[in-house]
Amino acid sequence: QVQLVESGGGLVQAGGSLRLSCAASGRTLSSYSMGWFRQTPGKEREFVAAISWSGGRTIYVDSVKGRFTISRDNAKNTVYLQMSSLKPEDTAVYYCAVSTVYVTRSPSEYRYWGQGTQVTVSS
Repeated sequence: QVQLVESGGGLVQAGGSLRLSCAASGRTLSSYSMGWFRQTPGKEREFVAAISWSGGRTIYVDSVKGRFTISRDNAKNTVYLQMSSLKPEDTAVYYCAVSTVYVTRSPSEYRYWGQGTQVTVSS
């Protein structure tokens, strides 16, 4: 069993930055790809970014390319999402998750999920 805890969310003005962290316990993450997703009320969970177990491959949803960076520190069993140039439309609850396959955008291929952290971007 893997427990994931996200942190780093909060309220920020448009154009600002936040760094989200996802700390894992119960199992080392060094063999797994990881992803970040986000969700707003009434909408489906949306893929944001994913990273391979080594960190050598990353993928992003088009709307965050050039603004968000996913990274990981396997020694700390932690994955990060650096968010810059934030926009009001980035407001959501952000979740990290462990993938059961290689780097993927599909939520159904993620097995373990955190509880989420709220990010609110004011205009």
